[in-house]
Amino acid sequence: MEIVKELADQALQEALAKYPQYAESGARIIARPLFKGHAFVLEYDNQPAKDDPDAWEFQNAAVKAYRRLAGV
Repeated sequence: MEIVKELADQALQEALAKYPQYAESGARIIARPLFKGHAFVLEYDNQPAKDDPDAWEFQNAAVKAYRRLAGV
């Protein structure tokens, strides 16, 4: 599965509008292969703290936006 960079960038901008504290995290959307299909996840240059309550919500916002934009 190839990620469309323009759509991924747009999805991340939408998520960053809600969670601006992750602007410096170097987040990018990747497609992680599974046994059957793939999963969209965020990969970071600067990983958020494990106890950060908004990290999961930020990832969900970015992935949902990408899926909507890409029609997946």
